[in-house]
Amino acid sequence: MKTAVGSAKNNVLALMFADFKEITKARLAISVVFSSIAGYFLGAYEIQWVQLLLLAFGGYCMVGASNAYNQVIEKDLDVLMKRTRNRPVPAGRMSANTALAIAVVLTLLGVVTLYLLNPKTAMFGAISIFLYTSVYTPLKTITPLAVFVGAIPGAIPFMLGWVAATNEFGIEPGTLFMIQFFWQFPHFWALGWMLDEDYKSGGFKMLPTGKKDAATVLQIIMYTIWMMVISVIPVFGITGRLHLSIAAAVLVFVMGAVMLGFAFKLYRQRDNASARKLMLASVSYITLMQIVYVIDKFSA
Repeated sequence: MKTAVGSAKNNVLALMFADFKEITKARLAISVVFSSIAGYFLGAYEIQWVQLLLLAFGGYCMVGASNAYNQVIEKDLDVLMKRTRNRPVPAGRMSANTALAIAVVLTLLGVVTLYLLNPKTAMFGAISIFLYTSVYTPLKTITPLAVFVGAIPGAIPFMLGWVAATNEFGIEPGTLFMIQFFWQFPHFWALGWMLDEDYKSGGFKMLPTGKKDAATVLQIIMYTIWMMVISVIPVFGITGRLHLSIAAAVLVFVMGAVMLGFAFKLYRQRDNASARKLMLASVSYITLMQIVYVIDKFSA
């Protein structure tokens, strides 16, 4: 009997933990924390592990809070889409009030934790939550320009790590911000292409032209080229302490060219399979690019 009760409790806890991961979008949050940590390594004169832990915890809380707010706001729309209808709130496993309470607690924990690093880091974290929930989320059903607004909070994590390490905002974190800002467009438009029908079921306007057409892919190509250019600017020595060796710049540029190749493939074929390959290539690019930047700094 005790074994059965214990097993039931374990199952309940496992389901609650699974829903917490879903409401905070754990995989996305971890990837965002990875970007912040990369930015921290690039900015830090000396690695302080307590700071790094505070950044990771605070960063997860901020991203998790944004995602939880988003799922509360969009609960009625999430029911209409295949990819979101099984989320905790629309599926009925979690009440909207519970999700909102989680979001508020995570916001407070995140702001306080990042403030312990420095006020600027907490400020940028708070701006990220505000833009994501109060501007980007409601705009998604109104205009494709929502992606432009959403690219701002989406680009903050890489630069946030630098600010956390230095308590300074200048050309270096600004450059990191611009790299991830321009990366957002091919990434999310590739995702939007794949899920266009589902997004339209929920009333979301994600593609720049509203259609899976040549004009949309041309914008993907344009923003990918801008991303490639900005990613190698540090090699020219004009971005303060943010440096990149010639070898690292060539590697980063080649990785960008691979991603650009997938964008051109999407232009030629204009199918979901090509969009998926571009989306996966974009995820690989942002991760590998950050790793190259960090390795290049410590191997110089």
